[in-house]
Amino acid sequence: MRIMTLQAQSGSCKIALGESIDNLKGYCEGAGNVVVITDSNVRRLHGERLKGFDIIEISPGEGSKTLETAGEVFGRLLELEIDRSSFIVGVGGGIVCDITGFAASTYMRGVPFGFVPTTLLAQVDASVGGKNGVNFKGYKNIIGTIRQPRFCLCDFDLLRTLPKEEMRNGFAEAVKAAAIGDAPLLSYLEGNWKKASGLQRTAIAKVVHDSLQVKMKAVSADESERGERMKLNFGHTVGHAIEKATGMPHGEAISIGMVAAAGLSGKKAGLEAKEAQRLESLLKEIGLPTALGAKKDEVLEAIRKDKKRFGAKIRMVLLERIGSAVMADVGLEEMEAVVDDMC
Repeated sequence: MRIMTLQAQSGSCKIALGESIDNLKGYCEGAGNVVVITDSNVRRLHGERLKGFDIIEISPGEGSKTLETAGEVFGRLLELEIDRSSFIVGVGGGIVCDITGFAASTYMRGVPFGFVPTTLLAQVDASVGGKNGVNFKGYKNIIGTIRQPRFCLCDFDLLRTLPKEEMRNGFAEAVKAAAIGDAPLLSYLEGNWKKASGLQRTAIAKVVHDSLQVKMKAVSADESERGERMKLNFGHTVGHAIEKATGMPHGEAISIGMVAAAGLSGKKAGLEAKEAQRLESLLKEIGLPTALGAKKDEVLEAIRKDKKRFGAKIRMVLLERIGSAVMADVGLEEMEAVVDDMC
């Protein structure tokens, strides 16, 4: 087991890499009531390992990431007489972590919470950093909080129940971390992603650790996302628009978004064409999509409504080179051209 500690303005988070979910109770010592929030899929697969905890079950999928679901959770917390001496644990993927963090941060103005991420995407990205939000009227994470969990317990064995497409979604965020802040990690992924996908212990531990190092550095420097942390959104401007327009899974949409951003990076930030091609080739090898097949108009409409837009421009993350990201203003006409190219 390896311990990492994220220090941020709102608190610190202990990240236990390679820890077993069977040791969860030890991380909740000193709390009053402990309640676990999970979804029906995770409960079916791992419910036996959650015996002894009160369980709040939500439906799986992006459709549950709403104020309505949060309201149902609040109701159950009241029924269970959860108070500020209690502890809430989210056991699941990014949706469960978001709902748990949002509910815990707002119920009684804040109850301590922790995460046991069960997907690769959640282990390398979604469960760490303190951003907890819900979607509203089709717009992702537009309502939320920033508050750190007390712990994040990453049990790599939980990933053995994941479908291959969910593993691929997680690798998209690992590639993103490498692209913006760790060139050696990209090289490692090129040679070892299959080992990591097969959960070879050394490989998966390195991919999760190194991806989190990139995120932790950004969050520690800029928890409230006013500058450095914004670089973690590489690929997300186009990616979130694709998600909204097509319903495509997050990792797949971000993969296409990274290819689009890499193309713009060559024109506006100096990224060499061979490096953009290198990024695209790795994503293809992993099995992630790199082009948009349809719904171009819907994607463009979502981009026009992006919260980072001001006037005729959008603030985007681009690459100077692999491992080095910058913020740049991109005109809407330039965005339309790159979306055309992606089709």
